[in-house]
Amino acid sequence: MSTIPPTSSLVRYDNPVLVTRNTDKRTPKAKALKSSSPTPMDTSMPLSPSSNKKLQPLDSKNLQQTDEILNSILPPREWTEVNQLWVQHVSSTPATRLDVINLQEQLDMRLQQRQARETGICPVRRELFSQCFDELIRQVTISCSERGLLLLRVRDEIRMTIAAYQTLYESSVAFGMRKALMAEQGKADMEKRVNELERDKRDLEKQVNEWKAKCEQIEKRNAEQRAAEEKKHAEDISFYKKTNQQLKAQLEGIIAPKK
Repeated sequence: MSTIPPTSSLVRYDNPVLVTRNTDKRTPKAKALKSSSPTPMDTSMPLSPSSNKKLQPLDSKNLQQTDEILNSILPPREWTEVNQLWVQHVSSTPATRLDVINLQEQLDMRLQQRQARETGICPVRRELFSQCFDELIRQVTISCSERGLLLLRVRDEIRMTIAAYQTLYESSVAFGMRKALMAEQGKADMEKRVNELERDKRDLEKQVNEWKAKCEQIEKRNAEQRAAEEKKHAEDISFYKKTNQQLKAQLEGIIAPKK
């Protein structure tokens, strides 16, 4: 129950009724709410000039049944104002052709006033057309309650379908956001991994260069050592050859006189 008067609607309501009740705590056996005489207040939708004309009297039983059906389709609006409870029931006055024309004009005017979008998803346009459909259901229910209840099923089915599409859209958006966040997080992880691999690559290249330099130094040192050893070996061979020749000459000199 609202604490402020409801906003105007395309659905036609009767004059609000002031309801008196006990503000203390009530038990389940408390008496039903009592209403005072209707207070003069404008209805949510302006009445057409044809509403002043005399209408054909309806059977009291059928009228009561129609009121019950209307209240079940479009529940009464309730709100509190200055610690007073107000109730406004939907109107059971039959509609004329002029009322339908007036409803169309009111719909176009409010679409323009509230700057509803003509295409795409627009909550304002959806709300106004929903109110217009409720008013049409009210008008049809008064003349034929069965047709009104069938239109009620159509309305509820449409609302359920829209709610399903809205839930699907919200879940799709949430799924897309989760996937985007996962992709962004995965991208950050991959970039971090790439940086680590590049750093490892630089370290390994540095190690390779160091090992190459060490290998070159070892090869140079081994080449110098081998050249030194070869030179020393050549000197030793030359020394031994020279020594051998000297010893051979001495030996020949010793042997020659004996002959």
